[in-house]
Amino acid sequence: MKIIKTMFIVLIVSQANSALAASCEQTIEGNDMLQFNLKEIVVSSTCSEVTINLKHTGQLASNIMGHNWVLSKTEDFMPLALAGGSAGPSENYVPSNDPRVIAYTVIIGGGEETSVTFSLASLGGGEDYTFFCSFPGHYAIMKGVFRVIN
Repeated sequence: MKIIKTMFIVLIVSQANSALAASCEQTIEGNDMLQFNLKEIVVSSTCSEVTINLKHTGQLASNIMGHNWVLSKTEDFMPLALAGGSAGPSENYVPSNDPRVIAYTVIIGGGEETSVTFSLASLGGGEDYTFFCSFPGHYAIMKGVFRVIN
């Protein structure tokens, strides 16, 4: 009986993960405590494009506790995050026309929402990708893994 219950739980979790990955639209939340509610975003390679919805669930203004969502290859994450500070707030802390940037949203403050839609065509299934907030200093803890699965 215990084995059957365990198998049932594994099946349910597996189906939930598959359903989540099958969605070509994902929502992530950032708050005033420098936290994203997700550490991993998984999308299916069957999606031609994906939409990331970013919600700021905090109350602080964008110039104080602003958040965005930036995607890059993991190897580019730290150099890109550091370059974001130099880009400044008028550029959403994202260097203009930087080929290391796969996708990004604008900076938002508490109670605001934004989204970005981008193609998965150039993302390889075997590559490592990192998403992060490029507001100065936030990238140290506001980051996660972005995976494309078959």
